[in-house]
Amino acid sequence: MTSRAAPASPSAPAAPHSLALPAGLGREQLLEIYRYLRLTRTLEERLSALYRQGKIVGGLFRSLGQEGESVASAYALQRGRNQDFLSPLIRNLGSMLVMGAEPIQILRQYLARATGPTAGRDLNIHFGDLERGFLGQISHLGDMVPVMAGIALSFKLRGEARVALVYVGDGATSTGACHEGLNFAAVQRVPLVVIGEYNRWAYSTPPERQFAVAHLADRAKGYGIPAVTVDGNDVVAVYDATRNAVGRARRGEGVQFVEVETYRRAGHAEHDDQRYVPPGEVERWATEDDPIERYERRLIESGWAEARELRDIEARVREDVEGAAEACLQDPVPGGETALSGVLATPAIVAPHWYRSK
Repeated sequence: MTSRAAPASPSAPAAPHSLALPAGLGREQLLEIYRYLRLTRTLEERLSALYRQGKIVGGLFRSLGQEGESVASAYALQRGRNQDFLSPLIRNLGSMLVMGAEPIQILRQYLARATGPTAGRDLNIHFGDLERGFLGQISHLGDMVPVMAGIALSFKLRGEARVALVYVGDGATSTGACHEGLNFAAVQRVPLVVIGEYNRWAYSTPPERQFAVAHLADRAKGYGIPAVTVDGNDVVAVYDATRNAVGRARRGEGVQFVEVETYRRAGHAEHDDQRYVPPGEVERWATEDDPIERYERRLIESGWAEARELRDIEARVREDVEGAAEACLQDPVPGGETALSGVLATPAIVAPHWYRSK
């Protein structure tokens, strides 16, 4: 796996390792994961402020409380040469950052700047970067499961030791596209890893009104797919489970399913006031089970990092995000004359023959 470790502070000595490093990760990798976690939350906090200032075009979808599973699962993929491929959902900003998306790209996309990945033609994180190994989602939930199953099939047919990974929410597992995609992937034994996000709320629908089984993994097993359930707010546990699933898929053992049990602490989008959530539920998860705080405590208590190192990383992240935001705000919006360029065809080709002037 290609690593892009965040440099440690030169004034911070290496922390003593009171316990063995987890899941085959080195100390630099543990710090890099922490950086991605902080980057995800800090960037979304900045986006939230811009939304409230009226500068975000369209909706804002946050991953508050779910950052751990996005970062950890993507970190288990192979990056760089012969890289694996990933398809995120609206709450998987962290996974895109791990694969190489830059904060300035995310900001330009949300602010619909002409310099953004889609030049103002689409919103939030609806964009991809094939060179960096992630494919932009579409809005129809569950539909990326068959799409990524097809990409995984292409890896198998070409004899490439590559893996595709796709995220699906608990509500989206009820869609026909998800069922068809899982069945196809299972029958064809493609190298696909499915991350099932059990975050307790499918927009405003609780799990007991979505399915009768106890776990999303139970649904996957019905297709003959090996499936495990893991604490989605335990960063190391998610990384380890995904790493094992990726390894099995790469060895030709077919599609794998990893259910991550987590909690969506923000509304479906920034406009959602969560009035359907029982009183105190969000606060309890924020106080008792924040994935970033849990990971930070584990790093310090296990001797894998010092508090000073983590504060340095957090400070650098905030500086980077603020710099990217200030730069983005100076970028131009696209001109109206560019609205049709590169969408389907040029206006001259779009016009029917009977419409054109003679």
